[in-house]
Amino acid sequence: MLRALRSLIAAAFVGAITLHCASAATLLNVSYDPTREFYAEYNLAFAAYWKKKTGEDVTIEQSHGSSGGQSRAVIEGLEADVVTLALAYDIDAIATKSKSIAPDWAKRLPDNSSPYTSSIVFLVRAGNPKHIHDWPDIAKPGVAIVTPNPKTSGAARWNVLAAYSYGLKRNNNDEAKARALVGAIYKNAVVLDSASRASTVTFTERGIGDVLVSWENEAILVVKQHPKDYQIVVPSVSILAEPPVAWVDANVTKHHTEALAKAYLEFLYTPQAQRLACKWGYRPRLTSVLGTCGTSFPRSDLTTIANFGGWNAAAQRFFADGGIFDQVYSAK
Repeated sequence: MLRALRSLIAAAFVGAITLHCASAATLLNVSYDPTREFYAEYNLAFAAYWKKKTGEDVTIEQSHGSSGGQSRAVIEGLEADVVTLALAYDIDAIATKSKSIAPDWAKRLPDNSSPYTSSIVFLVRAGNPKHIHDWPDIAKPGVAIVTPNPKTSGAARWNVLAAYSYGLKRNNNDEAKARALVGAIYKNAVVLDSASRASTVTFTERGIGDVLVSWENEAILVVKQHPKDYQIVVPSVSILAEPPVAWVDANVTKHHTEALAKAYLEFLYTPQAQRLACKWGYRPRLTSVLGTCGTSFPRSDLTTIANFGGWNAAAQRFFADGGIFDQVYSAK
């Protein structure tokens, strides 16, 4: 009788442990480099929201790297539940090559599944010793540029298109002059890091270069951390960068995390999350949070990826082997 009672208690104890484990969930967010700080805080906010709503504990794991590299990792088997990348092109690649994301992923959430935006700016050292104000200034001889590599980095591709947009707008859509400008800019590139955060480290911690060309949100973060050492220069023409998000259909089905993954991405559109995005230098879609998040955004002439025919067209034209970037960079 005593042995039977002990067995019953042990069974109940194991059942309680199983029940407790079943009440917890894990989600893997595979993201690009500069989102580290934002998602560290966002994940805590979402976990608290989910716990209050469902009573379930959730752990969100993060993976960060270049957007192109992260896309390839998911294609090759990294079991992301959600991807939050720099380019729609990188999510399209997952959908096309691994079939693990539905082809219509961009239509499943508002704003083409892009809950926040950014732009491309210049970060210079305090006092702006090289007198950099616009794209032609960083094309001048003697200016050392740090920027990521367009072959691997999403930010770098936005950089190229922003510079090209300036070249077109200031030269009556003269393609030759736009190419020449991009070529002159990249002739000054002293380092082409694999990812945007690596370029930030090169510029700030290693002290290399006169100007960092990168995400607006990344520049804002640096200036907030080191206000006496750096300043932001906003070019007269830039581009509206729209980093997209998606759940990975095949993986959420496998992990039984579909409802959780959808809720995780839908929460990005809430006022609470939009304020956090704004706090960390991303332009919120919900403009009503502006003025309450501690970050202000300068106005400039922003072109969009639609002006280049969308990402598939732009990627082939500019960044495929032998494309415009290879043509102007090889001229170096």
